[in-house]
Amino acid sequence: MKYDFRRIEEKWQSYWEKNDLYTVSDSGENRYYTLEMFPYPSGKLHMGHVRNYSIGDVVSRFKTMNGSTVLHPMGWDSFGLPAENAAIKNNTHPNEWTWNNIENMRSQLKKLGISYDWNREVASCHPDYYKWTQWLFLLFYKNNLAYKKRSQVNWCPSCATVLANEQVVSGECERCGSTVTKKELEQWFFRITDYAQRLLDDLEKLGGWPEKVKLMQKNWIGRSEGASVDFAIEGLGEEIRVFTTRPDTLFGATFMALAPEHPLCRQIVSGTAYEKDFTQFLERIKRMSEIERTSTELEKEGVFLGKYAVNPISGRKLPIYAANYILLEYGSGAIMGVPAHDQRDYEFAVKYKLDIVEVVRPEAEEAAPEGQAYEGPGTMVNSGKYDGMYYTEAMDSIVEDLERKGKGKKEIKYRLRDWLISRQRYWGAPIPIVYCPDCGEVPVPEKDLPVILPIDIELTGTGASPLARSEKFVNTTCPGCGKPAKRETDTMDTFVCSSWYFLRFTDPKNTEAPFAKEKADAWMPVDQYIGGVEHAILHLMYARFFTKVLYDLGLCSCDEPFENLLTQGMVLKDGAKMSKSKGNVVSPEDIIERYGADTARLFILFAAPPEKDLEWSDQGVEGCYRFLGRIWRLVEENVNSIKGVGGMDRASLNAEDREMLYVINRTVKKVTEDIQGRFNFNTAISAIMEMVNALYQYREREAFNPAVFSEGVNKLVVLMAPFAPHITEELWEMTGGEGSVHRQKWPVFDEEFLVKDMTTVVVQVNGKVRSRIQVPSGTDEEELKGLALEDERVKAYTDGRSIRKVIVVPDKLVNVVLGG
Repeated sequence: MKYDFRRIEEKWQSYWEKNDLYTVSDSGENRYYTLEMFPYPSGKLHMGHVRNYSIGDVVSRFKTMNGSTVLHPMGWDSFGLPAENAAIKNNTHPNEWTWNNIENMRSQLKKLGISYDWNREVASCHPDYYKWTQWLFLLFYKNNLAYKKRSQVNWCPSCATVLANEQVVSGECERCGSTVTKKELEQWFFRITDYAQRLLDDLEKLGGWPEKVKLMQKNWIGRSEGASVDFAIEGLGEEIRVFTTRPDTLFGATFMALAPEHPLCRQIVSGTAYEKDFTQFLERIKRMSEIERTSTELEKEGVFLGKYAVNPISGRKLPIYAANYILLEYGSGAIMGVPAHDQRDYEFAVKYKLDIVEVVRPEAEEAAPEGQAYEGPGTMVNSGKYDGMYYTEAMDSIVEDLERKGKGKKEIKYRLRDWLISRQRYWGAPIPIVYCPDCGEVPVPEKDLPVILPIDIELTGTGASPLARSEKFVNTTCPGCGKPAKRETDTMDTFVCSSWYFLRFTDPKNTEAPFAKEKADAWMPVDQYIGGVEHAILHLMYARFFTKVLYDLGLCSCDEPFENLLTQGMVLKDGAKMSKSKGNVVSPEDIIERYGADTARLFILFAAPPEKDLEWSDQGVEGCYRFLGRIWRLVEENVNSIKGVGGMDRASLNAEDREMLYVINRTVKKVTEDIQGRFNFNTAISAIMEMVNALYQYREREAFNPAVFSEGVNKLVVLMAPFAPHITEELWEMTGGEGSVHRQKWPVFDEEFLVKDMTTVVVQVNGKVRSRIQVPSGTDEEELKGLALEDERVKAYTDGRSIRKVIVVPDKLVNVVLGG
């Protein structure tokens, strides 16, 4: 009978669904939570999805067979800009587009044979889900963690929406690649900065995370220690506050520079002769991207604003400029220019002929090259009473003096900014806020949630939020006074939806709360989280933030969501990431149709370690298909030698039987260790391939032992089950196994058979017996040679002598011939 993967896979997928094989109970013991990052429903799986979900499925099946009660759910990150843009492009509604895509992708995942508990399925665009996203927004709002303010924001003109700082990559929109500009809008924010230090400190708890991911988060949080310093503006009654990590260089400040967007700039020049030049400069700067303004190659430019600030420590008057290399979002949007000790300030000072004053003198060998600022350590000079101090001592002393004068203080700053969650687009969770002329900003009462996202909306893809054009949605009554009021028309960033979904999976049918604490505590934290490294900053940072807030408010008992994290590599073809534009896309559906889901899974797991990039190979796929065929034939052609075989009589085992049992047990040990400890699925599969070869060779012997062969085949089928779940179900049934192969106990290796028969090998030096060593029978020549040369009694004769050659007679003799 031929290996008919279509019949087999359809049969067992139907069996699993009919018998609810993967439905998990909250009351099970030894709980384990496996989770892959839930996908945006684009409509079709790609090979990156197949890899991600196959990895998670191996872990889940393996843990289940080892006695764990495994939660392995799936859902859909279904709100967001891509769905809205795709719907506009395809002249359909995002709601219809999204739900059709979910149905299609759910069907594809089932065809892959992934062991999901579909009874726990969630979709972030369903009112039953976003009701609780809105509830969580209100929870943040009541606890002063959500607020609205007017601010300069990142604006994508193509997507016609605001972007968080994390969604701007090299000055461009991460979604469409358009150059991001700045726009001033009223926006909603979450106070993630309140958690900056905890997010940083608690990286130490994440021993199961890749170091590169932790480093990326650490750098994004960007903790800096220094001082804030206030410089009074002459004749204005205002002060410029700067943050500096080098307060020791205060005596070297020779100018002040503000971001052109800083409100003080307009205030300083208003009604003066400097206003026209400043306005022209500001308009020109607005057209520059952030990446251009922060580039080290940028020509530093500015305009004098006509006023001076007073250095609080030296009394020196410093001219005030607006400068193109200062950004409002960084620090305070203002700096003290220290050209001798900051390269950007140096270039600006040279251009505008400003003083350059050395205040930190390096050792001679550490001096900066001519034409460059010196930014390293040294001894204080030209700094009044601080001269002669080492720069770190001067830092402390200067800050103490500033604090006494009320002109500064020691401070810690973070690169991390509050999370901008407002989006001027339609397809997202509505923000549950109402604006009343009398009561002002009013939260929607919990009893009125969810604020339903209306379906009858016209989408144009341009201008203000589509919700703002819907009078039916906008016009409401104030929850406080009952008078006419207006709804908030911005929707939430889709990352809000994905910052808590892992908690909803623990209690997905709850209608009274986002999740019950006892159910979340039963499963959380996620034991193994799997997804792409591209989410290292955005999703993973936000999920950690949400979990800490919910922990602080008593909703869950863990303050970190993910115990272990695996970031799988990309799937490449011809050395490049698969994409339609490159014409190198391989469709999972085509591979499944041609070779079957088990082949697709096996190749994607065998071709490379999970954390490394994987190069697609058609030959590799065909090789995996042939391997499954070999397993099929091994079992199907010998089924009568396997079924009903009695127990193994150890006393009657010969050398060949023991050699086969050695291979079987070595493979069980190897596969167990590779899955359990290192996720080295490729080497585990390779070991199974070697075992299949050994079983074929053993079966061809005239006097093979059916009990040994049956032992090997049964363990082979169970070992293969996490990798190829369909064919192993069929083979398990074929050989008389009871129930599902995926409900069998994982094989345990027998220590007795991991020790080969031992033999004594004589070791000679120049033909004289110097030692005897015990080695497993059949030890190869190279290994035998190494063991002989490492023997202490042999080394007494060989140390310091040249070895001319080593003669090896396997299982009998090693003769070491020394030089003259």
